[in-house]
Amino acid sequence: MNQALNYFKKHCKIYLGVFLFTFFSTPIVQAASDSGEEFNASDVILHHVVDDHIWHFVDGHYGTLYLPVIVYSEAKGLEVFSSSNFYNEDHETIPYNGYILDHGVIHLESDTDAFVLDLSITKTVLMLFITAALVLFVFLNIAGKYKKNQGQAPSGLQSFFEPIIVFVRDEVAKPNIGAHYEKFMPYLLSLFFFILFGNLLGLLPGAANLTGNIAVTTVLALFTFVITNINGNKHYWKHIFWTPGVPLPLKIIIVPVEILGMFTKPFSLLVRLFVAITAGHIVMLALICLVFIFQSYAVGVGTTIIVLFINLIELLVAAIQAYVFTMFSALYIGMATEEHH
Repeated sequence: MNQALNYFKKHCKIYLGVFLFTFFSTPIVQAASDSGEEFNASDVILHHVVDDHIWHFVDGHYGTLYLPVIVYSEAKGLEVFSSSNFYNEDHETIPYNGYILDHGVIHLESDTDAFVLDLSITKTVLMLFITAALVLFVFLNIAGKYKKNQGQAPSGLQSFFEPIIVFVRDEVAKPNIGAHYEKFMPYLLSLFFFILFGNLLGLLPGAANLTGNIAVTTVLALFTFVITNINGNKHYWKHIFWTPGVPLPLKIIIVPVEILGMFTKPFSLLVRLFVAITAGHIVMLALICLVFIFQSYAVGVGTTIIVLFINLIELLVAAIQAYVFTMFSALYIGMATEEHH
């Protein structure tokens, strides 16, 4: 009994931190406006899940971060301005300088079918910069301590992240890639921690849904696809284009399947991460929307408890999805670089 109490006292700060994180990371849902408009759960959920040219934190004009718009069209050339120009005092969309913003897409007001290249710093792009900056800050700090304190026991951030780094090395890279795993460790560590940080930051109140954006997961999967095939040896390519040990008639069927498999593997990576993260956000938002639909204290208390536990599960999912994406990336690289036996 005394051992249990001592253990709890020792780790109570951790438990309290987890509880506060999950409690305050409940997404902020904007209910029906003061004008009496009917509450629309679908609009609220989509508003929090999809990308946008503004970052809306809380209700009201001062709770919105207007992001820079960078657009190019043949008719007007390159233009840069704030997305606040697309909104009036009532936060209704209005045209600006010949452009209109329609459901997150910018068109020319005179010709909505004309091509417009949108290079804006959207909510997802800004969240990507924040995540990348945080990863760089943390691991440049750790790398500096490694160089400065060689041979000494790790401390601070170094002591926290070193077991995770060792885990990726010993449980992900080595078993799946083999003896030459060190060549791919920088990529695998960058991949794992970028996804992990993106997943965790996406659970914070008002945060953008970075890894739930299919464009982001597509680029990550594309990196794995390129690295895998650039480093593929002759046995890897021979297995794809002329599978050994297979009768010639069957090669007609197997070779197209193997070529298709080159593309389905990264496709499964991008879809798995995108669906897992987006589904979690949608489920939590849908449950919170029940409070505003039923307008009941009982529903509010019950929903809060359920969302609290789902948020705990989402913390676990954030780590699992980072691990799964990195593990399969290492597996595909290992299959492409494995020596013939």
